[in-house]
Amino acid sequence: MDSWNQDETKGQGRQRAEGPAGEDRSDEERSQVMQDAGSIVAGYDGSDGAAAAVRWAARHARATNCALHVVHCSLWQLLTRHLGPVPGVSGSGLEQSAQAVLEEGVSHAAAEVPGVQIRGTLLHGLPAQLLAEISGGKRMLVVGSRGLGGFLGLLVGSVSLELAATATCPVAVIREDTHPGGPVVAAVDASGSPSALEDACAVASGWHARLTVVHVHHEPAGYTRLDGKEAAAGAREVLESAVDRARTLAPNISVDGRILTDSSVPHAILQAASEARIVVLGSQGRGILRETIGSTAHAVLHHAHGPVLISRRGA
Repeated sequence: MDSWNQDETKGQGRQRAEGPAGEDRSDEERSQVMQDAGSIVAGYDGSDGAAAAVRWAARHARATNCALHVVHCSLWQLLTRHLGPVPGVSGSGLEQSAQAVLEEGVSHAAAEVPGVQIRGTLLHGLPAQLLAEISGGKRMLVVGSRGLGGFLGLLVGSVSLELAATATCPVAVIREDTHPGGPVVAAVDASGSPSALEDACAVASGWHARLTVVHVHHEPAGYTRLDGKEAAAGAREVLESAVDRARTLAPNISVDGRILTDSSVPHAILQAASEARIVVLGSQGRGILRETIGSTAHAVLHHAHGPVLISRRGA
């Protein structure tokens, strides 16, 4: 593992690498990151989307007074054993290239928020698998919306979608941060979505942002519900309970609530989140496989224009 710490002797937030380069220490690398409990982990692959995610993670780390851990997952070890430098060519080699990507990610974070505690680690293997493995005990996992697989990510956002289903901490998928002054929107289902509400309160409190709790009263298109009045009353009860709990969890911020009526639950949430700084919802996976996400979370991840936080917890 390569750790990156502020070089206090230089005093300008510059980072320095420590530890042997190019050595296969995958188990130790993962172990070191997993021990960094309570930190925010940001995945970085060198893309513009990943750079935006790292910068967002740095700002959130400052807002919540958390340490930030930037991670780059190198795929080269899966493809070739020849990772070392080309003889006679200084700074060459696939391992050195991967190290440079990590260093770039750490630099993005340090430039965005000078003074935040930042560490960096180079891991070797599949990004979705590695990031899911190290997510236990973390405050949050932050990734770009287009995944971390580079040319091996055959589906757009495939790594982000997989992490939303398999990570054991909240997963923030970052797109354009077009409404940095907007509210945090928390979408709750009939259960009240306690984990999502808790995560939304923590985010809103850290940013000193307004929190809007929304619940969708689903009215299928084409016919009128026979239990319409009872369903509407039930929806109001769910919302009122969630708003009361949010005000208890986050007494120092403004909390309001909205009932949304729509034939499509994802559409209603996306409309409510159109000017939000982030929308928070549960993964809502059901069935015999825990490692799934519900159709609502899947649709919101695909179509949201801004950041989305999927509330995940350990098994």
